[in-house]
Amino acid sequence: MSSYFIYYTEASVVCMIIFAIMLFRDLMSVDRQEKQIKYDHALVAFMLYFVCDACWASVIAGVLPKNHFTVLPVTFCNYVLMAAITYTWLRYVMVVEQVKNRDDRRTRFAIQSPFYLSTIALIATYLWKPTLLLSEDFVLQPLYNAFQIAVPCVYIVAVVVYTSRKAIIEENPLERRKHLFVGMFPLMVIAGGLLQVLFLPETPIFCFCSAILMLIFYINAMETRISSDPLTGLNNRGQLMRYTLQKSNMRREGRMTFVIMFDINDFKSINDTYGHAEGDKALLIVADSLRAVIRRHNMPLFLARYGGDEFIYIVHPTDAGEVDALIRDLRGQIMDTCKSRGAPYTLSIGAGYSQLGDDGDTFQACQQRADKNLYMDKAQMKSRRPKAAR
Repeated sequence: MSSYFIYYTEASVVCMIIFAIMLFRDLMSVDRQEKQIKYDHALVAFMLYFVCDACWASVIAGVLPKNHFTVLPVTFCNYVLMAAITYTWLRYVMVVEQVKNRDDRRTRFAIQSPFYLSTIALIATYLWKPTLLLSEDFVLQPLYNAFQIAVPCVYIVAVVVYTSRKAIIEENPLERRKHLFVGMFPLMVIAGGLLQVLFLPETPIFCFCSAILMLIFYINAMETRISSDPLTGLNNRGQLMRYTLQKSNMRREGRMTFVIMFDINDFKSINDTYGHAEGDKALLIVADSLRAVIRRHNMPLFLARYGGDEFIYIVHPTDAGEVDALIRDLRGQIMDTCKSRGAPYTLSIGAGYSQLGDDGDTFQACQQRADKNLYMDKAQMKSRRPKAAR
C-alpha cells in the first residue's frame, strides 16, 4: 500500500507541475484575455483537486490514520473541488461561446445554485444520519458518491448544451469541431475517471487524462494566440500569409478565387471625435459583421484582419456575382450592427476585389489589384457625396 501511495503521489505531483508551468506562463503574459483567465481558474481547481486526491490516497494506504479528522475534511474537499473543476470549465465555455450576460449577478447565482443546494443537502444528511454517507469503519457509501457527481453532472450537461447549440448552427467545419472539442472535454475526463474506478483503481488515470487534455487545450490556445488578432479575434496577417502559401487553399477545383479588401471610411475621424476606445468598438462592429455574413454565404472562404482598419476575404465562389452580393450584404449588416449596438455613428466601408488568374498569378499581385480597386471605390463614394453649401 505504501508503494501505491508513492506512485499515486508522484503522478499527482507531475501533473501539478505541468499545470503550474501552464499557469505561470499565463500569469506572466501581459495581454491576458478573459478566456485565459477562466482557463487559469480551471487549472487552479485541478491542481487543488490533485493535492486533495493525493491526501485521500495517503488515507487509503494507511500513511495517514483513517478517522474523522482525516476522512471528513478530505472527502468534503474532494466534493467541493470536483464541483469547482466543472464549474470553472463551464465559465470558460461561456466565454468561448460568447454567452450573453455571463457576468451578470443573476446569471452567476443561477449557475452556482446547484452547488449551494447540493452542499446544504449533503451537510443536512450527514447531521441527520451520517452512516448514509460514511460507514462506521469510514467506507464511503453510494449516497456520498451520488452527491459527489450530482453537481458536476449538472455543469457538464450545461457545457454540452452550450457547445452543441453552437456546433449545430456553425457552417464552418473547422469551427464546428472546435465547439464540439470544448464541449466533449469534460466527458473525456469523466471517461478517464470511470476507467480508473471500474478497471484500474490503483492507477491515477483521471490525473493523467486531465493533464493530457488540458495540455492539448493549452497548445491549441497558444496556436490561436499566435495566429489571431487580439482585438477582433480574426486571423491575423501572419496566418493570412501561411494560408496563402498553400496552393490547395488558393485554388479550388470547380471554383474561382477572389481576394476582397475592405477598410472603414473616415476611420481616423472616429478616433479623433470619439476616442480610440470607440475606434476599437468600430473595428469590432466590422469584424462581427464580417463573421455574420460568412454564415449566410455558402462558399469556402478565409477571413483576416489585414492591419489597422483593413480586412480581407479570400473567397471561392462558383459564380462571380456572389462576390458583389457578399459585399452588399456586408454593407447592410454593418449598418444594422451599428444600430443594434447604439453606435454614435454609422459606419461605411470601401471594398475592392480582384480574381486570382492562372498559375502565373500570385496572391501578392491579386491583393495589390484588389487594394487598388478598393481605393477607386472609396474615391467614387466620396465623389457621390453631396457637397456642402458655401
